[in-house]
Amino acid sequence: MLASSAVLRRQHFLIRSLGSYNNQNHTQRIREIKTVSGSSTMEADAENILRRITPILDPNRHKGQAGKVAVVGGCREYTGAPYFAAISALKLGADLSHVFCTKNAATVIKSYSPELIVHPVLEESFSVRDDEKEAVSTKVLADVAMWMERFDCLVVGPGLGRDPFLLECVGDIVKLARRSNVPIVIDGDGLFLVTNNIDLISGYHLAVLTPNVNEYKRLVQKMLGSEVNDQDASQQLLALARSIGGVTILRKGKSDMISDGNSVHTVSIFGSPRRCGGQGDILSGSAAVFLSWALQSSTAPGNSATSLSNPMVLGCIAASALLRKAASVAFENKKRATLTSDIIEHLGQSLDDICPAC
Repeated sequence: MLASSAVLRRQHFLIRSLGSYNNQNHTQRIREIKTVSGSSTMEADAENILRRITPILDPNRHKGQAGKVAVVGGCREYTGAPYFAAISALKLGADLSHVFCTKNAATVIKSYSPELIVHPVLEESFSVRDDEKEAVSTKVLADVAMWMERFDCLVVGPGLGRDPFLLECVGDIVKLARRSNVPIVIDGDGLFLVTNNIDLISGYHLAVLTPNVNEYKRLVQKMLGSEVNDQDASQQLLALARSIGGVTILRKGKSDMISDGNSVHTVSIFGSPRRCGGQGDILSGSAAVFLSWALQSSTAPGNSATSLSNPMVLGCIAASALLRKAASVAFENKKRATLTSDIIEHLGQSLDDICPAC
């Protein structure tokens, strides 16, 4: 079990960072520029947000203070997605990036990069007898719990797959993260998990969902009992975020839309017409870093700017804009041949173009 003192420290930190958001009118940070079907949709001042929440490179800081991220995902079939998410976090400036995956996926993911800390702790149904499942599930949770208090954000879903026993174990990990007040980004098959078990994240204000068009459709059908209405997209997104208790949703699309149930913000700058697989994994890893930076920035002495908006929303805006910029640069160079790995290689320079490291 986690040390209670560590959990209490995290609780106090989050109360400070989220408390200022709850008491301020965060429309002061965002400029309203357009209306969709009579409901307010606001284009985010994304570059300014990036500048405000990205920490300076300070030689007095030590390893870990710029972010410790963990990705829960990776199985026999899918090893690229967790790698893309975890390495993107490092490329943006996180200090440490972990991957919790199945044993079959671990060696493959380790071979992609020595920079990642890979934990082969998850299990799939085919490798566990029915009479072993309870003991194995307990061991999986204990293995993850040993590390949980160290993480600034958890990414759940990239390359996870849909094995029933694996999803059950990951559901327990999500509950553990929630009890530990660790922010969670839910993507890919993690969205399949929570759509079918919405109580896992309902009402958790440190949860971010990043659905694509099909994942968003399933969420709308499940929570609102209707079909996606693009004619009134902002109101529907508001209603969806509210129906899940105020989680933050980043709806991916031609223009990304972000809502925590209080307002809707769009990010439409930059972008690329190339739709290679894996860009959502970059986004989830990037979001984890920017969420942790936004939370840190909101409590920094003398920095009142970022306290005027929900750090979860700010992190999503920053991640969306940065990915879109890196994708545009990669496409300019590679055109139709652009791959996810090309976009990842442009993340650092894209951030430095907006927020110079020195």
